[in-house]
Amino acid sequence: MGLYLEDFEINVTRRTRGRTIGEGDVSLFAGLVGDHNPLHVDEEFSKQSIFGGRVAHGPLVLSTVIGLMSQLNWIDGTALGLLGISWEFQGPVKLGDTISAKVTPLEARPSKAPGRGVLKIGFEVLNQKNDIVQVGSIVLLMQRRPA
Repeated sequence: MGLYLEDFEINVTRRTRGRTIGEGDVSLFAGLVGDHNPLHVDEEFSKQSIFGGRVAHGPLVLSTVIGLMSQLNWIDGTALGLLGISWEFQGPVKLGDTISAKVTPLEARPSKAPGRGVLKIGFEVLNQKNDIVQVGSIVLLMQRRPA
């Protein structure tokens, strides 16, 4: 079971485990969402791009690091919904790159509805060289600790 709203330590950062983004990830994501941009799926085309090779879809990386954060056992069973996302894509994630994230609970407040609250979590996504490739935050509707 994940943490209740009151259990989060505001401004205390944790690092997720790493995850290597590979061919299967990009191919499955392209098929799932229908985004077959040649920057993601065509090696020969991508070699001529500013990236010099294929890159992962930005939303694939975003979704992956939310999953990595979830593996910290912060939100499983206590998150009630995703309320918002604010995100910036600052650098490419190439096939074979290993990403992880520094995640920080930024704000926690009760909502008007009893038993619920709103949590904002910040993300700094890093590749294996510790280059920042994405930054952003999510806002979650969370359960509060039962009385």
